[in-house]
Formats: sequence, structure tokens, C-alpha cells
Amino acid sequence: MGEETIALNRKARHDYTIDDTLEAGIVLTGTEIKSIRAHRVNLGDGYVRVERGEAWLVGAHIAPFEGGNRMNHEAKRTRKLLLHRSQIVELGVRMKAKGMTIIPLRLYIDARGHAKLELGIGRGKKLYDRRRDIAERDSRRDMERQLADVSRGR
Repeated sequence: MGEETIALNRKARHDYTIDDTLEAGIVLTGTEIKSIRAHRVNLGDGYVRVERGEAWLVGAHIAPFEGGNRMNHEAKRTRKLLLHRSQIVELGVRMKAKGMTIIPLRLYIDARGHAKLELGIGRGKKLYDRRRDIAERDSRRDMERQLADVSRGR
């Protein structure tokens, strides 16, 4: 069995120019991993903060487990990320660069059954950058459509 994608942050590539990606483990409680396996996750508002030599996932929503009891987890709690020390230092340095941010791109379960988070290091897009991306995507679709019509003999 390979990896299974649980949640995608579709807004991330729209709102940010992603320069680099890396994989991180995530510290979870028992009810959180059960909710993740039930695909009850939203990464849309999440971001990563580096504090005192540790990386933290802030703002990601993992719904409380329906079969849980009073010991169920908080939906938007801050979760620790598992990275090598050198990766955390590099993330801290890159975050201090003007306009750089670290955002979760994808949450998945790897072949060993562990929850992993794909992080993107990028810079926020301006409104005109987003418009240009949309225009490029539309023109690319039009060209592909015209090529398909020509190859069909229309």
C-alpha cells in the first residue's frame, strides 16, 4: 500500500508562490489520527511558526473524533512538527527573509501508516500575480482546445 492523500490545501498555490517543499512528521493524539483517517481535516487556514528551536503547525483544523469522549482533542490546537534540527534552523532563517512564509500543502498517510505533512516555503502573491496566473491558465486551455479541434479534423 502506498501513500494516501488525506487533505490538500488548494488555496496555497493560488495565494503563494511556492519556492521549496519539504516533508515533516506531526505529533498527534489518538483521536486526531482517527479523524485524519476519516478525512476530516482542513489545512486552509494553517501556517507554520518556528519558536525556540521547534516548528509548530498553527490554525489547521482537525475535526473532533465523533466516537471520542470528554478527552477528545481541540480542533484548532497548535501541533508540533517533527523535523531535523538543521531543517528547523533553515526554516527559521528563511522565515526571517522578507515576505517568506511556511504553509501546509498536503496531509497524507505514508506507507508505514504515519501522518506526514508536506510543507511549502513561499512568498505571498500580489493580486496582479494571481490575475496573470489565471490569464495564463485560460490561454493554455484555449490553445489545448484548439489543438484538440485541429487533431479531430474540425
